Amino acid sequence: MISQREPTKLTALIVDDELHGRENLRKICETYCPEINILAIADSVVNAKELVSIHNPDVVFLDISMPVLDGFDFLDEFDERNFMVVFVSAHEEFGIKAVKAGAVDYLLKPINIKELKLTIKKLLVLKNKKVEVESSAESGKLMLPASHGFEVLLTDNIIRLEAQGCYTKIVTNGGKNKTVSRTLKDFEETLPKDLFFRTHKSHIINLKFIKGYSKFGGYYAIMMDNSKVEISRRKVSEFLQRSKAVMKTV
Repeated sequence: MISQREPTKLTALIVDDELHGRENLRKICETYCPEINILAIADSVVNAKELVSIHNPDVVFLDISMPVLDGFDFLDEFDERNFMVVFVSAHEEFGIKAVKAGAVDYLLKPINIKELKLTIKKLLVLKNKKVEVESSAESGKLMLPASHGFEVLLTDNIIRLEAQGCYTKIVTNGGKNKTVSRTLKDFEETLPKDLFFRTHKSHIINLKFIKGYSKFGGYYAIMMDNSKVEISRRKVSEFLQRSKAVMKTV
């Protein structure tokens, strides 16, 4: 069932090389934003990556201009992100790059409390949508958040899924493709494992929709939508076994 209760808390990590920047945002959150629980504070990309693995926060408030490795370098450390990102910067010129990096929002220093509150509301909505998405192998349905509720998608109609930053593109047999704010890992954990196979860090395929297999210039599954989906070398053997098993049943 889909929960209708809005999450009341977000866990967060603050990343900023400047002590004043870290402490100022922490104090503002503690004073004005009870929905945010600051789990840890990092002063570098290296420290931040370690803290993300320890705490698994909902959101990372991320400075951009830092010595050695900057905020974008931090995001490049992750093949896929299970956390939302809000950039916090004194510079306006990185806005477009931040959008392309999949940031939820972009806050300018000094922090405007009203803008921060609006950002937190946006984060809570996104977290709630993440909670609402459910998949059931028994029912064969995937529940996806929509602007005015949710949409039910039959898993049998999904040809493949493709990671796009912190979003996932879903390609369907009916041609009505969708992009949702969930990571590929989230779908990997919920889709029926007898039919869906993660061929690569960026791809999950429905084995029923395989049209062919190619070793030319790499390893690829040819899908019914005529796409060529890359297969990691280490997964080729499992792919061949799984695909042959499914072909015998369809």
